[in-house]
Amino acid sequence: MRRFPKLEQWLSGEAAPTLKQLEAFARATYTPIGFFFLAAPPEEQPPIPDFRAPDNPFRQRPSANLLDTIYLCQQRQEWYREFALVTAEPERSFVGSARLDDKVVDVAARIRETLHFSVAERRQLSSWTEALRLFIEQADAAGILVMINGVVGNNAHRKLNPAEFRGFALADPVAPLIFINGADTKAGQMFTLAHELAHIWLGETALSDADITGETTYRVEQWCNAVAAELLAPLDALRQSLRRLEFERVPLREAVDRLARDFKVSRLVILRRLYDAGAMSDLQFHAEYEQELRRLSELTQRSGGHFYATTTARAGKRFTRAVLTAVWEGRASFTEACRLLGIKQHTTLERLSRELEIIPNGLPA
Repeated sequence: MRRFPKLEQWLSGEAAPTLKQLEAFARATYTPIGFFFLAAPPEEQPPIPDFRAPDNPFRQRPSANLLDTIYLCQQRQEWYREFALVTAEPERSFVGSARLDDKVVDVAARIRETLHFSVAERRQLSSWTEALRLFIEQADAAGILVMINGVVGNNAHRKLNPAEFRGFALADPVAPLIFINGADTKAGQMFTLAHELAHIWLGETALSDADITGETTYRVEQWCNAVAAELLAPLDALRQSLRRLEFERVPLREAVDRLARDFKVSRLVILRRLYDAGAMSDLQFHAEYEQELRRLSELTQRSGGHFYATTTARAGKRFTRAVLTAVWEGRASFTEACRLLGIKQHTTLERLSRELEIIPNGLPA
């Protein structure tokens, strides 16, 4: 590393860093300084049940970025739980209302009803971004904390890797929380949100990589994938659309594109649903799926956007509004609010409050 030109000498034992250099190295690598004094590096594991595929190369040694993201969300959930109890928010009866033995179609219908999630309404939207935004708003309105971020907190230098994880759910009857890896595609985030909703309905906390192929060895992940697919692209509705395309003699690849745009889901989800509907052979499904994965790996993710909108999405609208409300009602300090929202300056907190109309524009704070 250019910042630490003597790193190789430190590792070989030819030289030793000063305490100041060690502290700087710990900050740069997001490592607790105490770890450097241990005989062997500790084997940190995610603090929540890990249902990622056993062959996920990141599973054995989770990154500091993943661990810090989980810890941050746990802190936020704990804060919101106390806020909800003080403000007498009701428990969310849907948390833990499903069982693995429940029919996938029935559970998907119950989620759809709770969220007022309409396939027909989503079809009228012009883009995946709009569809995802509506989906998040519906989950938020139902009482679920939804946080989407492609970095750790607000640190643009600590990017999250979708190959390591796509999301996780922290089940709680008062403060259910879903985190989605914002570095994934918009269509991919749609599926992850649906997948994690299934975990919330089961009442189970879980770390996921949301593999739509269904080849996971975990029964719970197979079930959550199936519920997510049925929620986003109900098989009956898909078959109706497919019959129309077959009547028009639309080629398979064009049909997949049109169905993906129609249902506002990824091509991967459509390929899986076509396979479920018996419209594709096992060999054809895996060939098309692998080709789509290669195409997605070549896409670049764009970042940026409106600062306040980005901040709200990263912490979640419900959580952000709760924190800001607590500040202006005197139940939380500016310092605590800045820590929870990842904001450095009190003036930024005030501007965000005005953006969300927690305090009116023109009114002195």
